[in-house]
Amino acid sequence: MFDFLIKNASIIDGTGGAAVPGSVAVKDGRIAAVGDVDGDAGRVIDASGQAVAPGFIDIHSHTDAGLLIDPRAQSKVTQGITLELCGNCGFSPGPALDEPGRVELESWRRRHNVDDDWESLDDFLRVLESREIGVNFATLVGHSNLRAAAVGLDNRKATPDEIDRMKSLAAEAMRQGAFGLSTGLIYPPSCFGSTDEIAQVASAVAPHGGIYASHTRNETDAISEAVAEAMEIGRRGGVAVQISHQKGYREGKSEKTRAVLEMIDGARRSGLDVTSDQYPYIAGSTGLSVFLPHWAHDGGDEAMLDRIRTRREELLGHLRQYGVEVWNSVRISGVRTDANRKYEGISVVEVGRSRGTSPEEAALSLLSEESGAVSIVHFSQWEGDVVAVMRSEFAMFGTDASARSTTGELAKGKPHPRAFGTFPRVLGRYVREQKVIPLETAIHKMTSMPARKLGLVDRGAIKPGNWADLVVFDPNAVIDTATYENPHQVCTGIGYVFVNGRLAVEHGVLTGALAGRVLRKRPT
Repeated sequence: MFDFLIKNASIIDGTGGAAVPGSVAVKDGRIAAVGDVDGDAGRVIDASGQAVAPGFIDIHSHTDAGLLIDPRAQSKVTQGITLELCGNCGFSPGPALDEPGRVELESWRRRHNVDDDWESLDDFLRVLESREIGVNFATLVGHSNLRAAAVGLDNRKATPDEIDRMKSLAAEAMRQGAFGLSTGLIYPPSCFGSTDEIAQVASAVAPHGGIYASHTRNETDAISEAVAEAMEIGRRGGVAVQISHQKGYREGKSEKTRAVLEMIDGARRSGLDVTSDQYPYIAGSTGLSVFLPHWAHDGGDEAMLDRIRTRREELLGHLRQYGVEVWNSVRISGVRTDANRKYEGISVVEVGRSRGTSPEEAALSLLSEESGAVSIVHFSQWEGDVVAVMRSEFAMFGTDASARSTTGELAKGKPHPRAFGTFPRVLGRYVREQKVIPLETAIHKMTSMPARKLGLVDRGAIKPGNWADLVVFDPNAVIDTATYENPHQVCTGIGYVFVNGRLAVEHGVLTGALAGRVLRKRPT
């Protein structure tokens, strides 16, 4: 007696092989049988005309502690995501050991009415394990966390003792279940770390089978040099490399993207395990403060805010280098204060116009008024490069977003539509409509490929014994509906989503089941 029997489906098993007709049976949270299946079931789902695939793995997520605000992970699960890898871009929920970090965590807990507290990564994972959550959760450990604990927030070279401290903390996080190390080399304090420092820290996760995921030091003019640095860190540290949210630059600069793709391909042929991930949009999303020079961030947010007050003209001069074209491509997506919510969804140029100031003045004023917490959407890429990256054999998919919802606190602002739309956009726009890659290839990039990268042996493929993370969808109808203007929109065409054998989504609607689990890296 099975719990569920999905019949008459087109089975895309995640390995990249051709789809085959058949059935998938689920019992006690796992896949019990695949193919020509006989037997009774508590519930039979007729999937005629639909495909069944392994649950999608979001290899680059930023939900992190957001599951303590809303455990449902609605925007992720409704698009077929059953596993998120968090702790990206140098920031992870733990360890939270430095004094400014403790202050920021306490502020976050008060704002979101979260009672739980933690210091180590293990503390945080135990908090999640004590809760019901809607999605499987795994995490990296952030280099920013490690550097803040060992060095502080200053822009200076780490001493040998401080590097040893970072290595010790990284190894401890791996023993506690982290899947590797991440850097955010445009964000402080990770951006203050040298290539040698990061390579040494990466070497501490290597014995535990961890990966090195890098938001590289540059994603525009010096992107080739930045990717080369990430691969050098991988070689010197003895770790597999993941290039985070690989991008193109802009129309007319596609030779840069081609050069990076060729560089990665050459490194793979030489034996380095290097892959990447992407989101299928021409706009990215980050914080407005990234436009400030590195020296402005030296010492942390309070020091940055003080420099906005005391060295305003110098900062304005730096910001003017970007020009009106760039500021017109930057939209405000999120602020903390109600007074500035009216700017969400409009460009920095429009903010300046409404205030009677230049876009540079508007940017500094918003950063000051919001204590540095201003999120943006930045239209900076070219569609042709998105396609070129997607066609590469080594690129997977990630939302680069935290989980959002259509109601409640996580329905605020105008965040990037990728939070709701990444995976159905690939399947609808790029697979079905533009035929950029075959359906089976797309599913492989969403499932078994990231599972293999993370060393997960019982997820990412439809085979008996694996955990029953499954997505039933209509290949002829699946599409994203979230837009930049209305980003909190559930996709269409995904009928059923199973998380660990429990039905989490039915006809695009959450069932209320919270069947996710915290996944800890197994010792190697």
